[in-house]
Amino acid sequence: MELLRRIGKLLDTTLNVLMAVTLAFMCILVFGNVVLRYGFNSGITWSEEMSRFLFIWMSFFGAIGALKDNDHLGVDTLLRKLPPRAKQVVFVISNVIVLYVLYLLLDGSWKITLSSIGSRAPATGLPMAFIYGTGLVVSIGMGIIVLFHIYQALFRPGAIDELTKMKESEEEIIAVAHSEETEPPQERKQGVVGGER
Repeated sequence: MELLRRIGKLLDTTLNVLMAVTLAFMCILVFGNVVLRYGFNSGITWSEEMSRFLFIWMSFFGAIGALKDNDHLGVDTLLRKLPPRAKQVVFVISNVIVLYVLYLLLDGSWKITLSSIGSRAPATGLPMAFIYGTGLVVSIGMGIIVLFHIYQALFRPGAIDELTKMKESEEEIIAVAHSEETEPPQERKQGVVGGER
């Protein structure tokens, strides 16, 4: 389990670095092109196209990261009312459906990536497979995460509550933060020590 945790941390760091690099490079290209156009009446011809490609990659990296952290939108109204065993069954069934959809995405992306290897983007000259390959990366990345979540739900005691917990709404987060700010420090300390939080 320790090895899996270390691999997960390494992949998480890699994902965050890739998102940061794509965002930084995209900002540099767009800002540099604006300065060149308005300041020097010239520009980088491939800047706009490359920025668009980087934005696509960054969005897909973000989707993988959001799935890993359980940050995608979801409705848990029914799920919260179910007993733990039923939660587990519903969670596994829904994730098997997600795996099937990811398989469809992988299959379609593989076919379109292969068919677009010969065609190139007009400004950058990059193969269009560079763009369609995002589907391959996201389907494989998300598939690994979903399989790991299914494994946790089936074999790790108590994991189902953690896996099915949706993030609170923005209003609830602000209300909790506000109540913690207005609560006297002594009461807050007792709550933490007493195990209420």
